[in-house]
Amino acid sequence: MRTIAYARRPILKPPFARAGPYNRRGVFVALGGSVSSGRANHERTDGQLFAAAAAAAARGDDLDDSLAQLLGLAAEYLGATQGATYILDPDRDELELAVTYGVADEISAQAGSVTSASESHDPIAGVVRARVPLEVDDAGHVAILRSASTALLLPLVVRRDGIEVSLGVMALGFAGPLPSREALVGAEPLADLAAIAVERALALSLGSERAEWFDRLAHTDPLTGLANRRTIDRVLELEVARAGRQGVALSVAIFEVDRLTEIQLAGGNPAGDNAMRQVAQVLSESVRLVDVIGRYGPEQFILVAPGTDGEVVAGRLVKGVASLPGFDGRPISVSAGIASFPLDGRTSDELKALAETAVKTAQDAGGGRVVALAQPAD
Repeated sequence: MRTIAYARRPILKPPFARAGPYNRRGVFVALGGSVSSGRANHERTDGQLFAAAAAAAARGDDLDDSLAQLLGLAAEYLGATQGATYILDPDRDELELAVTYGVADEISAQAGSVTSASESHDPIAGVVRARVPLEVDDAGHVAILRSASTALLLPLVVRRDGIEVSLGVMALGFAGPLPSREALVGAEPLADLAAIAVERALALSLGSERAEWFDRLAHTDPLTGLANRRTIDRVLELEVARAGRQGVALSVAIFEVDRLTEIQLAGGNPAGDNAMRQVAQVLSESVRLVDVIGRYGPEQFILVAPGTDGEVVAGRLVKGVASLPGFDGRPISVSAGIASFPLDGRTSDELKALAETAVKTAQDAGGGRVVALAQPAD
């Protein structure tokens, strides 16, 4: 068997689906039976060959590997000397070359994609649109197979909600005439299995993206994009434990937006939300790489700052917010209350409680400042 070449493209992660042993004309194809003349001779029986194809589609843990095996088996089944499999990217309306068989590198480089698949005159794009196989008497019309004599183009099609959807094309080139019609029809299940492999990859990729999205939702405040309170509480617990083990300092600062109620009364809830987002942006852009900033309450943010520079960092954040333009002549400012481990508390609850008291003291003093309160001695 010829060497399979992998095209350079983003690799999707695998999936599952099902396909019956029917060709696109609704005719049953006996996968284990013999096929009449006009087909290549090979060492494996039809049953062995199609069993290998089913395993490649169902058990492959990499889409390109599955497509490479299926393309090689299709070439073996029909006696093709060349082959290629394209995958349709509907977002870009482009057919991307996934794997090739017996195709020169320079040809693969030149025919690596088919752009404007919905309008292109390339026979491969035409097969994607028509969703039916195409026999090509002059393979020179097919860029990727132009060094072959004849070609067979098989669409990769699945059914979703009763509608046939094209996912790509399996293209096979021959040094001589096309195999018999019966042999060509018998090869269609191999393209169906390739379609299953692509559909399975798309399903798993979408599932992974959704899982990541839900994971972000679980840890992120939807208004500001910062860590939410549950996440920041967990971070603080871990940082307090680490500081205790290593005997190092840690600061916790709580920031509260000053006079947010006045902004909301003047401009409504959208103005208040906008103020919170602008403050969040300043805070996130001003912290150090080692710091963690999150939303702590309706008008509050919290900073977890390892080391002894927490008060300096908090002061920089307060100044950064003060530089915002404000709303309707009303300036935006924040007050900050800060507590330090281990001097002001040895648990996350103790540190947060003292920081809360300190931020109220800062607001009572006019806002726009940092206050650090020492924990009363026992």
